Order: sequence, then C-alpha cells, then structure tokens
Amino acid sequence: MPIETSNPPAVHKPGAYAHAVLVTDPKRRLVISGQVGTAPDGSTAEAGEAQIDQALANLGAILAAHGMGPANLVKLTVFLTDPALIPAWRAKRGAWQGESRSASTLLVVAGLADPRFLVEVEAEAAE
Repeated sequence: MPIETSNPPAVHKPGAYAHAVLVTDPKRRLVISGQVGTAPDGSTAEAGEAQIDQALANLGAILAAHGMGPANLVKLTVFLTDPALIPAWRAKRGAWQGESRSASTLLVVAGLADPRFLVEVEAEAAE
C-alpha cells in the first residue's frame, strides 16, 4: 500500500496520530463526508460517547463498502461541541483505529448542523 506516515524528528512527537501521511501513486482515493452519531434508522443518541461510537461505526461502514478499513485512513478531521468529550474521543478512536495512524485535526466548535449533534468526523482514505 502506498501510504507512509511521517513524524519528522524536528517536530514534537505526536500521540495517536501522524504529523503527515504520504500517499504515493494511489490506486484509489476516498473522501468521506462528515459522519455524525446518527444510526441507520435515523435515531441520534443523546450521549456524546454514544455519538462517537456511532460516528466511528458509520465511518467504518463507509470504508468497508469501498473495500477499505482504518489502515487506509490518511486524514481525520474531528469536530466536537464539548471539550469534555476529548478523552472519550481519543480512547475510542485509538481502540477503533488500532495500530494504524492517520494525520488528524481536532476542533472544538460552537455547534454543528443539527443542535443534537455533538460530534462529526470527516475522513480521507487511500489505497
């Protein structure tokens, strides 16, 4: 797979993400719209941690539908409406992503498209 993570020694070592991901000669590139905590039946959990679980499940389903998985992720952008959700996001992302690392940006925002949404995750993947 032409995906290589990079953490140059001249930059502070990151935690559970990579500073850069280089994709050379990709066969396919998948850009995924922001996924929220809405289940396939249209319901949205009230709790932030449950929304994180569902957003990751949605992301996983989209990756799988294209023959990909977390190892194919090259970039995650995460929007949280409550900074208290940061530890839960980091733990759940780590469990879901396993040993693979993508580039990542985390933002705490005032709100999302629907006031019920507490988390949104957009992604790019490649192979």
